[in-house]
Amino acid sequence: MEHVPTQKVQRELDEINEKLRKDVIRTIEPYGLKKIVDLGAMSESERTKWFFWNLHENIDEIRKCEPALIGQVIRTQLTVSDGQSLWTEKCGLEKRLELSCKWQLLVKDGTYQNEEAYAISDGWIDLSVGQCPPPHPTLQENQKGYLDSDSKLYPNQLYLYGWITEGVWDEVKDQLYNASANCHTDIFIRDNFLFPVKPEHNFVTGPAGSIGIINIEFRVSSQPRLTSWVKQ
Repeated sequence: MEHVPTQKVQRELDEINEKLRKDVIRTIEPYGLKKIVDLGAMSESERTKWFFWNLHENIDEIRKCEPALIGQVIRTQLTVSDGQSLWTEKCGLEKRLELSCKWQLLVKDGTYQNEEAYAISDGWIDLSVGQCPPPHPTLQENQKGYLDSDSKLYPNQLYLYGWITEGVWDEVKDQLYNASANCHTDIFIRDNFLFPVKPEHNFVTGPAGSIGIINIEFRVSSQPRLTSWVKQ
């Protein structure tokens, strides 16, 4: 009987969150209902809305197109603080990696399995660096982050909040700081690691209407980045 109040509170919280989610998703429904063939004629922000709506409301169908996201890293900033934490009462070393990026959406044609790349919103990636999930943002045990868009401060932008381990940071930091024009780094997120934040996916958390992430790939290359194949 002791667990009943807790379960009731959680159920009420889930209902509130679901109402907020539906309110957000309802505003982008006109874009989400468009077909894949319409993506080429849509603006970058409209494609972002299409992607978010379909992940939330049409996930089984959109998975057939194997949608993936690529964040092309444009600028890098590492912040290291030592002392009182911004998020807890503890003191110590904290690292945050901020990446300005241009996002792309990859989808496959259902008939011919041709992969098309579409430019979507610009944005940024904010990653805590450490051996365990950060106190902020609050994430589930096996969650690496979440995607959100259209904040009040930065409309029509796509941003990712999450975390990576020190081991990952050690592997990619030299590449991120490489000044050669022939070197570049991309963040790659596969469709099977993306889940809408909603009650049936309780292994991810995030703001209303966001998308949870359970795996983040860093792709480093020693060749110039090609952009001619991306539809603007």
